[in-house]
Parts: sequence; C-alpha cells; structure tokens
Amino acid sequence: MHMKPSRSLIALACLMVAAVVSLDARQQRIASPEGVAATQVNKQWIELVYGRPILRGRTNIFGSGADYATTLKDGGPVWRAGANLTTVLRTEAPLEIGGKRLAPGDYGILIDTKSPTDWTLIVTTQARQKKYDRDNKTELYGGFNYRPDNDVARAPMRVEQIPYSVDQLTWGFTDVTATGGTMRIWWEKTMASVPFKVVS
Repeated sequence: MHMKPSRSLIALACLMVAAVVSLDARQQRIASPEGVAATQVNKQWIELVYGRPILRGRTNIFGSGADYATTLKDGGPVWRAGANLTTVLRTEAPLEIGGKRLAPGDYGILIDTKSPTDWTLIVTTQARQKKYDRDNKTELYGGFNYRPDNDVARAPMRVEQIPYSVDQLTWGFTDVTATGGTMRIWWEKTMASVPFKVVS
C-alpha cells in the first residue's frame, strides 16, 4: 500500500532542508567577499570591484622596514589592493589619472607599496584571470604575473595614518564633482588616496 505524505510532513521536511541550507551558507562564508565602490559623474558610472579582506585580529598588517607590505603581496611584485582577483576599475566616463587619459572601459588596479609613505597606483590593461590557474603565466591573478609594459597610468598616492582602525579593507570615492574626485583605500590605520579627473 502506497501512502501519500501529509502536508504537515512535507512542510516539516522543507523547514529542515531550509535550516540545513542556512547553516551551510553560514559555514561557507567567504573570508574576503567581493565589494563594489561606485559613483556617478555626469550620468556615467565609475566603479571599483575588489576583494574585501578582514583583519580577523591581525595588527600591523602592512609590516615595517624591509618587510613592508611583503605579506600583502604574497610573493607577487605588487599588491592587488584587495584580495583574491585583481581589483578592477570600470568606467563609463573618460578619466585622467596621473596625467594619463583613460578611455571608458575596464582596467586592472594595483598598488606598488614601496614604503609607508611611498605608494604608486598602477592602472593596467593586462588581461586578468577570472579564477586562479597556476599554469597561466601571462594573465594577472591579484598581483601575480604583473608586467609593467601593460601600464596605462601610474600615479603617486597620498598615504596617511588615521586615528582609528578599519577592520575590512574598503575602497571609496570622496569629494566627487562633475569634473572629478578622489579614489581612496582604507585598511587598518592606513588611508591612501589618488585624484582623478573626468575629461571630455
């Protein structure tokens, strides 16, 4: 004899599955989730897409002396200015950064962190990996495989120490007007910034 399950039994089973999926989602949380910083200038979008690492109790994240920022570079020559994939600048507006004009499009963003007061923002057209492939030695993954011959702009950044600690790395736009603004990155007690112009 084949018995049909009752509605209450089906509802209970659905609740149990939902609870397990919810628990699994909490356990599978990404350590450095993707973030987006966005602004709109003259009805055109400018965005930064990046991984957002969390301090998780770590201090002096940039290090000091000869080891300054080596942990963040993780063996690469430059910092990905985030986590996981290479940080990306997407712009619908033509921009000027570091005296160089950028046509609308997608660009990789990296930072050369030479010292606590000497950072350079790098804008590159080098192709980027969509997911990590260790056999791929030509496309960027984070700062790995970086080749300076693809740079389209380099700009000195103003690096400042701030009186509070930012737990999760954050990019943002400040002082935005119809003609430009400032891109900023904050993490732990460091803030670095670079101006940009919107050009016609």
